[in-house]
Amino acid sequence: MPLKLEDKQAIVTQVAQIAGQAHSAVVAEYRNMNSAAMTQLRVQAREDGVNLRVVRNTLARRAVKNTDFECLGEVLVGPVFLAFSMEEPGAAARVISKFVKSNEKLIVKGLSLGGQFLPATQIDAVAKLPTYSEAVSKLMAVMQAPVTKLVRTLAEPQAKLVRTIAAIKAVKSSE
Repeated sequence: MPLKLEDKQAIVTQVAQIAGQAHSAVVAEYRNMNSAAMTQLRVQAREDGVNLRVVRNTLARRAVKNTDFECLGEVLVGPVFLAFSMEEPGAAARVISKFVKSNEKLIVKGLSLGGQFLPATQIDAVAKLPTYSEAVSKLMAVMQAPVTKLVRTLAEPQAKLVRTIAAIKAVKSSE
């Protein structure tokens, strides 16, 4: 059933709003996938904060125009869907990468991160990006390391003196 102009405009506006707030996007072809597999993918995406949209390619191209995901226009061919990461840059790539391992019918066509087009082969690299909490904990560990090392360095002369006195005491008591 053909869509009315108002419906098409609403879809373009809705997808453009999602694209404007998203951190990254993945385009994947779902040809020959059954509805149960697609439903399973949608549930997993929803749980991980990923917005999955099946949109006509011409409408999708219009929706991503003038956004960071405009570079995906050339891979919007055939039966594809857009997966937008709303919370973390690697979320959509993690969901799709995990799902591809159990369902070979899903084919990744490309992804966009920070306005750059990445080929489908890069999905695992993007999927391995740390989450926000992991990145913060790594940053805190890096920031804390020099302070910890300084404290250990400042405490070492006293600790060495204590060990030397203990060794002299042990030698004197054994004589």
